[in-house]
Amino acid sequence: QFIDLIGHKTKMQFEDMNARELTRPYKKYVQRIDEMERILRFLTEELSRVPDADIIKNNTEKFLSHAEDYKLDEVEARLKQTYQEFVRLKENNSALLAKRNEALEERYVVQTAVASMANVQHSSNSSHNRSVDDDFEFSASRSLLDDEEGGSHRRSIETMFSNIAGVIAQVDQDRFARTLFRATRGNTFTHFQQIFDPMMDPKTGTEVHKSVFVIYFQDNRMGSQISAMSERIQKICSSYGVNTYRWPGSKQAAQDRLNSLQVQVADQHRLLMGHEEFMLSEAKSLLERSRPGGNSVIEDWRLFCKKEKAIYATLNLFEGDMNLRANCWYPAAQEQQIQALLSSSLAQAGQNSAVLIAHRTPARHSPPTYIRKNEFTCIFQDLVDTYGLPNYGEANPALFTVVTFPFLFGVMYGDVGHGAMLLSVGLYAVWKAEDLKHKVPELYYARYILVMMGLFAVYVGFLYNDFFSLGFSFFTSRWVAPEGDHKPGQAVTYHPEPWFDTKNEGGIGPYPFGVDPAWHGASNELIYMNSMKMKISVILGVVQMMVGLLLRIANAIHDNSPLDFICECVPMMIFMVCFFGFMDYMILYKWVNAMPNPPSIINSLIAMAMWGEDTNPMLGTSLPRILMGTSLLAIPWMLIPKPLIKLWQHKQEMKNRSGPNGSNGHGHGHGHYSPIDEEACSIEDLEEGEEFDFGELAIHQVIETIEYVLGTVSHTASYLRLWALSLAHQQLSVVFLSMTLLGGMTQPFPLNVITCYFYFALWFIITLGILLGMDVLECFLHVLRLHWVEFQSKFYKAEGSAFEPFCHRAVLHQKED
Repeated sequence: QFIDLIGHKTKMQFEDMNARELTRPYKKYVQRIDEMERILRFLTEELSRVPDADIIKNNTEKFLSHAEDYKLDEVEARLKQTYQEFVRLKENNSALLAKRNEALEERYVVQTAVASMANVQHSSNSSHNRSVDDDFEFSASRSLLDDEEGGSHRRSIETMFSNIAGVIAQVDQDRFARTLFRATRGNTFTHFQQIFDPMMDPKTGTEVHKSVFVIYFQDNRMGSQISAMSERIQKICSSYGVNTYRWPGSKQAAQDRLNSLQVQVADQHRLLMGHEEFMLSEAKSLLERSRPGGNSVIEDWRLFCKKEKAIYATLNLFEGDMNLRANCWYPAAQEQQIQALLSSSLAQAGQNSAVLIAHRTPARHSPPTYIRKNEFTCIFQDLVDTYGLPNYGEANPALFTVVTFPFLFGVMYGDVGHGAMLLSVGLYAVWKAEDLKHKVPELYYARYILVMMGLFAVYVGFLYNDFFSLGFSFFTSRWVAPEGDHKPGQAVTYHPEPWFDTKNEGGIGPYPFGVDPAWHGASNELIYMNSMKMKISVILGVVQMMVGLLLRIANAIHDNSPLDFICECVPMMIFMVCFFGFMDYMILYKWVNAMPNPPSIINSLIAMAMWGEDTNPMLGTSLPRILMGTSLLAIPWMLIPKPLIKLWQHKQEMKNRSGPNGSNGHGHGHGHYSPIDEEACSIEDLEEGEEFDFGELAIHQVIETIEYVLGTVSHTASYLRLWALSLAHQQLSVVFLSMTLLGGMTQPFPLNVITCYFYFALWFIITLGILLGMDVLECFLHVLRLHWVEFQSKFYKAEGSAFEPFCHRAVLHQKED
């Protein structure tokens, strides 16, 4: 009762107290429920064969609000009773179906015999009308033994023919014929007659196509003796599991048997229809709603079994016989709520009681990480958790991923038109969320990230001034073409407006928002956009990596680790700021300060890193050298101090443990001794047993330092994928539009109307398939890599364990294997 209450209204994770002994006191209850689930699977499979039988599902909340109406013994008894009824119905149905199939098969055999005898009679009648030449050929082909004395008697013995008829599945027909031919050495002739109407297999319930076969063979048997050939053929028929039937001796006998079989088939069909109606009535009781707005009865039974099985599986984690005890984890903010819940349930429990005792001692291992999620943040947190779960108290990158992930996607995918289409899909999924929840769960799950990605794609599209590769003119352009007539195809050089302050001296500045539309269609548009997007990518990348280092600093402060803060966080930040931060500063400085001879940032960085002379410095020659020297000093700062300090700390710890008399420092006083003290001592002894390997620590620090120094360079270059994918998206959009719609518009009237009609359909299909399909997935994967590798590697260890509380809703929403 208490576990049921905890699973319904609180969040608690229980530890396995019987892991060492491997005892499971409630194993019998779990086995009972396993058997009940097997019965439910059988009933569900049987109901799936009933036409128009839909099980009403997905009303979990309605079930939980009335879950106390079901009792394990009552549900088990009803399930077993229903199971026995369905098994009996299934056996009866199989028996009726088998009898009906036998009657049908024999009817088809008799029909084949009637048709064969009709052909024989027709051929015998035609033999009386033979000509003289035909009589000569007939007499010439007769056996010479017929003319001798006793020849007819010998022929009746040696050339007696017999047959065996039956029905076989068409899939086995060829193999059956080959087996007969090889086993009888070609001394049989097999005739097959296809049955066009399929028959229902009573064992599997599937339709099977069959054929009638008639095997003709020479049989020199006498009386009732069975020849070797006949026995061999019967064995082959038995091995294939075919049904054999008696071949009629005359046409009249065949016709009489056919009439009898027609009546028998009709009777069997009526019995099957009556049996099917009875089975439908039985199935209806399982498919009807258990209550208004609820699930079907069989679905409620399934949910009840899952809930009860989870309760007994949780009880198996407790130790004790009469008094059960288990360690558990719960959110600290819910402690008062849990205690109040357990106290309020004591009146209903009678003599039973449950108590929550909070221990403030250090845990045996790191606590699980509990992250509150909602429908909006769920998918972003799952993207982070796929890389790894945060440690307890570690900074959670999902908080930043909610914004940075769709924003970086927008930087790659920036286009107002394409972003609006993606946004429309997301808004539709949000609007129809309840309908898509169970019909298209993947779209329901991703609806909010689609909305965010679409919003940022539209926003960055306005910054790029791209609408399906076309530009907007919301404001006055700062560039103007010279006056005069210009010939078509002639290159025209635009000049800035007289009122445009190109030197940033306090006048009217550049285009207010986004890229000036004058750049669209310019011959140097690609050069300008590439330069701008490349620098923006580098700036965004360095800023995001710095945020990662700030989170690393926050983790060190939270863990109360001054060694990590001084020997790792500080030099890492210094190295990042002094080199890559200075690079971003030069980019921004060059943008806002007009210079007559602007320096090359790449040349300045090369001269800075190589300690060379910069012929055209932007900020002097001394500042880059100072920053570069500081960056180089940060490398040994990361490499050397931490292993040496840890070695000194280890020696001091060993000295303190040895004590003045050489003891290990564990005295035995007369204080109170508890199992918790024993547990703490065992943990301490375990830590004492761990060996300190200075060489391994030094190698690890060398690897960490090299990885960070080289990683900052490669990670900064990796952010150039923002520029590369944005360029690819923009150029693909230009090509698709110019080759379809714009190409159709250039046609003369009225041909342009017709071509635009078809070209628009072609352009829309290409846009959906490539730019809204492949390109969205490509940008998504690249942004995911930037977060996992470039951003999270700066601070995220991802070594935590998930907080998995016992919760009925989580259990019932689990997908079936």
